[in-house]
Amino acid sequence: MSFEKNMTSVLDHIDGRMEQAQEHLFELLRIPSISTQPQHAEDCRQAAQWLCDDLKSLNMRADIQEVSWAKPGNPMVVGHSEKPTGSVPHVLFYGHYDVQPTDPDELWKTPPFEPRIVKDETGRSVIVARGASDDKGQVMTFLEACRAWKDVHGSLPVQVSVLLEGEEESGGENLLPFLKAHADELKADVALVCDTAMPDRVTPAVTTSLRGTVAEEVEIVAASQDLHSGMYGNAAANPIALLCQALSGLRDDEGRVTLPGFYDGVTVPDDATREQWKRLFPNDATLLAGTGLSIAAGEKGFSAVEQTWCRPSCEINGISGGYEGEGFKTVLPATAKAKVSFRLVPGQNPDHVREQFRAYMKRSVPADVQVRFTSYGGSSGFAVSRQSAFLPATLKALSEEWKTEAVTIGCGGSIPVAEEVRQALGMDALMVGFAQADDRIHSPNEQYGLDSFRHGIRSWVRILAELSTLSV
Repeated sequence: MSFEKNMTSVLDHIDGRMEQAQEHLFELLRIPSISTQPQHAEDCRQAAQWLCDDLKSLNMRADIQEVSWAKPGNPMVVGHSEKPTGSVPHVLFYGHYDVQPTDPDELWKTPPFEPRIVKDETGRSVIVARGASDDKGQVMTFLEACRAWKDVHGSLPVQVSVLLEGEEESGGENLLPFLKAHADELKADVALVCDTAMPDRVTPAVTTSLRGTVAEEVEIVAASQDLHSGMYGNAAANPIALLCQALSGLRDDEGRVTLPGFYDGVTVPDDATREQWKRLFPNDATLLAGTGLSIAAGEKGFSAVEQTWCRPSCEINGISGGYEGEGFKTVLPATAKAKVSFRLVPGQNPDHVREQFRAYMKRSVPADVQVRFTSYGGSSGFAVSRQSAFLPATLKALSEEWKTEAVTIGCGGSIPVAEEVRQALGMDALMVGFAQADDRIHSPNEQYGLDSFRHGIRSWVRILAELSTLSV
């Protein structure tokens, strides 16, 4: 049987059992595997066991592996298929089974762990449940694609390993040490990550770049206690004023971050990539639609989508100090705090950015004022190698399924697993996801389109088939 007929029969099989695939996903969605809440630890373990059993139903060697490197946590689920005959690629699929908390619960139209299919405001059929899009629905697109290959042909076209995490939504501190400790078992030719989105309803995409982070809390301490602003105003340093002055100087009039060396190593995408993104988002209002805004506020010379996908940023995420209760109190506060984050692109060094930020804040206050810092982690930006043979094959498969040319996009957020896979296992990660901007992930009434679920399964069938044609 030809390669094309092999794949076509699998695609037909998927279309014939979509109801069963949906109900199978519903079983997983009914498990409240909230990793940030200790009372759901057993639910997380139940989800892990459910997935382990599902991998075994695909004739994979699968087990639950405990984690305790950073701290005791929710287990990893690991599975391996048999190696097909011939020299075909070995892929490592990554996803996560834990979900975000559901609060505020009163905003859910239906119970968050009772999945159901409804019509959204556009008339699109969607699955509504916590985890429907992030990430259980996405995980099951891949597993259902594997199931279809096994049902029809008895084997997979490539060698597949699966790693499913239970702490992605609560920091994922155990993932990197787990990858390093199990490198011999998990190393493959390429990682496939399904935890990203499409730029619109019809355009499939591979996310090829992610921004890293530096997150800092800075506290300015002036007087030894709060002071009466009439008795000491003007004469005593005001930490809120000092903090505001310093923070306002982090960007210049052109929106560029002023820290020395901040843009060292930062590159601009080529003209073809920028033009591709412009077709997706013709103007800034397109990206900002739904926010109540329409004008890009950041770095001059770059569109809103470029600012989020390929430019580094500095944002003030919270600020506090002084009297914040009802009414008025004429106090000169002793301290003021701010939470500041930097999003970093490939080429930037998070340690350098942190050092420059701390040095800048210390220079911004008088000699008798203290500055204290608390770090909330940092990570480098990530970019897929353009020399990867797996990238064009994946784009081709996606284009054929969606009947629209697949694109490469960036992501303004951070998905640590991509860089951690490279660091621990020495391989690229292709991020292919089918979520939509209005899926309300992390919010009440999270949803995942039935079209995303169906095309997602079919996309993975095509991707695995296309990858099987590559020599390794």
